[in-house]
Amino acid sequence: MSPRHRNAASGGVDEAKSDCRIQSGSLRASKMATDLDSHTSTRVQQEDLATGGDVEWLNSAGKNHRRSIPPHGRTVRGRWVQITYALIDVVCVLANALIAFLLRFSSDHLRHLFVSGRLALTDQPVAHYVGFLLLYVALILLFCHLQDLYRTPRGRPSMEENLAVIKAVSFATLLLSAFIYLSGVKIVSRSVVVTTLLLNVVALVAWRYAKRQLIFHRAERGIGARNAVIIGAGKVGQALARQLEENKLLGYRFKGFLDENHSTDPRMLGKVENLSTIAKAEFVDEVFITIPSERELVKRIAVEASQNRLDVKVVPELYDGLAWNAPLHHIGDFPIMEIHWRTTPSLEFALKRVFDVIFSFSMLVSCLPVLAILAAWIKFDSPGSVFYRSRRVGKKGRIFTCYKLRTMVSNADELKESLRLRNERDGPFFKIENDPRLTRLGRFLRRYSLDELPQLWNVLKGDMSLVGPRPHPLDDYGQYSLDHLRRLDVKPGVTGLWQITARQDPSFETNMRLDLDYIENWDLWLDLVILARTLPQVFRGAGR
Repeated sequence: MSPRHRNAASGGVDEAKSDCRIQSGSLRASKMATDLDSHTSTRVQQEDLATGGDVEWLNSAGKNHRRSIPPHGRTVRGRWVQITYALIDVVCVLANALIAFLLRFSSDHLRHLFVSGRLALTDQPVAHYVGFLLLYVALILLFCHLQDLYRTPRGRPSMEENLAVIKAVSFATLLLSAFIYLSGVKIVSRSVVVTTLLLNVVALVAWRYAKRQLIFHRAERGIGARNAVIIGAGKVGQALARQLEENKLLGYRFKGFLDENHSTDPRMLGKVENLSTIAKAEFVDEVFITIPSERELVKRIAVEASQNRLDVKVVPELYDGLAWNAPLHHIGDFPIMEIHWRTTPSLEFALKRVFDVIFSFSMLVSCLPVLAILAAWIKFDSPGSVFYRSRRVGKKGRIFTCYKLRTMVSNADELKESLRLRNERDGPFFKIENDPRLTRLGRFLRRYSLDELPQLWNVLKGDMSLVGPRPHPLDDYGQYSLDHLRRLDVKPGVTGLWQITARQDPSFETNMRLDLDYIENWDLWLDLVILARTLPQVFRGAGR
């Protein structure tokens, strides 16, 4: 540390008086700075347990000691806010379910409720709805949590939050409908489920809109705003100042800069050495440091800010913009900034797997008579086995056996290389319009995709999913380029984007682009859309 920095504590008051850049409030504060500083250390030791922070001090031997104190108060307050939001959702869901039930079964009782304030239920099957209602409440809370709806990120647009509510309520209702169907309970009215869905979307969107408007008006009026100063008036500091000034929803009132240079900026409050004096004069709550490369200076500022009960935030090096919006995590004791990352929706993947298992098992059981008939037909049509077993490449390059009904002659794989020159597809993908290896029955099975019914067994085993990129044979996989391996980031599927949008397109690059679009934009809703659009393709006989 430079001599100028070492003398900052003793010379801060005099410099504050002489610095024409410091506002009049700083001059008033400088008169009482000495008295305040005399008992600051004692006060901080008494109060830092409540405020939280990282406190560093010198013991009698002159050695540095550090004490880490978690900000319990802020964490507890945040949790209570989230619990309050969740309770509002619970009340809305229960009230909407009651309204939907009464609309369906007893409109007279609903009118009685509004007139008298009392509700007299008749002998309606309420008990059948209670269990499903409790499940529905749990599902609503779960999916709202997954959509991050129990916080109010101030940078999230209102429309984005509304769409998140619609997705959460829709997924919860869809899963509830599946449970009702599998339970075999026939008395639950579909109109009650649909009405509750619509009422929940309206109610959950409405109260969040009201909450957002309340927060917006409070921010516009400066209620609850925190006074902030920025140390460092360079490019990053100026950009941060614009954010704080222009976006009132962030909840900050920007007071000015502290810097050794840039003295011509009218928002300059003084030098870094004057932090304590300026913080007291301007009633500063938070300090943003935008010069993290000057480590010794940052450490000194952190200690001084802690002694003055100031929150300190450090803006990391941005690497020419690569780190904008980069999250910070911890690996052990080390803070890590992720410049590039991919989110892993673990719960949504688990739900996708549950849906795969339920759907594939149900379809296999219901299609057993059809498979038996087709097996006998294949045996009668041509010599060879009923099933075609092919080694395919799955997720992360895992090799598995893919099952299909045999549609070609028994030695089709041996003939493939001799037909490679007739390939009508571009890239590592083999396909011939009029493949001479196809049997008479095989053309019919492929036209209506009946040959792929045994792949439901692969889905049940976990080798495949209902929706995903198509699995390629080992010889096609051997021709992959490095970029093509990206399609193996997920499980292969029985159907996918390519099957419903570009099935007749011979380009492997089109296939690859659609697979990557699916991987990068995947959610459960996209799977449902693809499955719904696959059925018309199957019934139309678009297979080849």
